[in-house]
Amino acid sequence: MANRLLEADLGVKFREPGLLQQALVHRSYLNEQGGKPSDSYERLEFLGDAVIELAVSTRLYEFLPNHSEGDLTKARATLVCGESLAVIARRLRLGDHVLLGKGEEATGGRDRESTLAATMEAVVAAVYQDQGFEAARSFVLRIMAPELDQFLLQGTAADNPKSRLQEHIQGLGRATPKYQLASSTGPDHDPWFEVEVLVESQVIGKGQGGKKADAERAAANDALNRIASEPIT
Repeated sequence: MANRLLEADLGVKFREPGLLQQALVHRSYLNEQGGKPSDSYERLEFLGDAVIELAVSTRLYEFLPNHSEGDLTKARATLVCGESLAVIARRLRLGDHVLLGKGEEATGGRDRESTLAATMEAVVAAVYQDQGFEAARSFVLRIMAPELDQFLLQGTAADNPKSRLQEHIQGLGRATPKYQLASSTGPDHDPWFEVEVLVESQVIGKGQGGKKADAERAAANDALNRIASEPIT
């Protein structure tokens, strides 16, 4: 019944429901319940990433004939990133359906950006395996329509401070920024998170928010503001 509700939210009727089921299995669930690592969504995640990139790349290539390779690459990186995919996953309420281990559940895994993004990629791969590339492409373009429409109409993607920070830091030849939860307060229905962003164990920014994703964006903005006044070398 749960997967039928999810199929309704996704707008997809699976021929092989087991594919959708696998796309929702986190490794932590198998660690506690038993099962092989290959029974989790991780292999589907790998495939889904490629399907999403091809679908979005083709749409950008077709609709932005005057944009350079570099501009198209930056647009795709902003549209197809963990933060963007997690936003879409929340819109589709994927987190409600993910199978997690008790430990992962207790530490907020159901709303963790990396988990949501990975699940979104796995679901796309499940559609691809179940119904082929054209169906998967149509699915990707439909669920990403708000983000794609904004970019194609305005020429810019939604502000993504995490992507801007990552691009800047990697341009300096440094390691990819990492986000860690510094504190969590408040009741379950109204939590408040503080997150730190680090580069090679150095804290370069802090942020707060009612969702961890919001706190991470605030931390990235804080880091960008700090870098503007005192550049990292």
